[in-house]
Amino acid sequence: MPFCRSFCTYCDFYSERACPSAKWLDEVCSEALARKDEIAASAAVNTLYIGGGTPSVLPLDYIARIADACGGRSYSEWTVEVNPDDITRDYAGGLKALGVNRISMGVQSLDDAMLRWMNRRHSASGARSAFGMLREAGFDNISVDIIFGVNGMSRVMLQDTLREILEWRPEHVSAYQLSVEEGSALGRLVRGGRYTELSDEECSAQYYLICSMLAAAGYEHYEISNWALPGFRAVHNSAYWTRAPYVGLGSSAHSLRRNPDVRSWNSDTLSGWTSSSEVLTSEEIREEQIMLGLRTAEGIPGYGRIPEDRWFTADSIIAGLI
Repeated sequence: MPFCRSFCTYCDFYSERACPSAKWLDEVCSEALARKDEIAASAAVNTLYIGGGTPSVLPLDYIARIADACGGRSYSEWTVEVNPDDITRDYAGGLKALGVNRISMGVQSLDDAMLRWMNRRHSASGARSAFGMLREAGFDNISVDIIFGVNGMSRVMLQDTLREILEWRPEHVSAYQLSVEEGSALGRLVRGGRYTELSDEECSAQYYLICSMLAAAGYEHYEISNWALPGFRAVHNSAYWTRAPYVGLGSSAHSLRRNPDVRSWNSDTLSGWTSSSEVLTSEEIREEQIMLGLRTAEGIPGYGRIPEDRWFTADSIIAGLI
């Protein structure tokens, strides 16, 4: 879903400030119907993930039509990404009524100055209010995203954000280190000498602060950037890490078919997108298994689980490869 009302400082994903149109909706639904056999082949995972861009700018009837085109509204996990600024009681209740059973909300920080620097639309109080309205609507599976590794975000600031989020008790937390993407506003700041990246040492310290606080609060660290309360791992995202087949619809979406393994991707255009593909070799498949396995608590297929205290050390990587 390529639509955003504003662009975050760090974002380099394909997105448009244009409003979602009926023409765009028709094309997404037509693509879903044309690829119904691929969707059926991925049905074992039984998930639907409407991601962005900012899906919460979509009217509820657009979300309903997309789900219907994909095969219905009864999924074991149906996630919609939202921006806190878009959440009202009516919208939260409407998502719940459609059958959405999981929300992923981009909070990023609870410091208003940091949110302004990131060019986020919401404020800290807006995030609090949105989370409360989602709970009131009956959502009992909410994931919250945060960002760390920002020059200007102190460990104290990060700790304060985490403390409050842990008081909310979301079922899932994702934490992503800020990266400088060439095409982003942040990339331009770096090239112009107006932003200096945080040191690796400080980024590492912030990451381990997150790890320790979430572990102490009872969250399972099951993937390098993801933590969940028991029973609330992201089913959809976990399928990516195990290379289960999946179908991506719309502009800039990626897909994976199996037997043979074919990766395909749509062009970065608002409408009339085209698809390209490649057949993966056995060597490329194995490289993916290693790369994805090293991201997860389960480790590389065939080698077993890597203890968390050895996840990011050279000896654990070597042990996983020999």
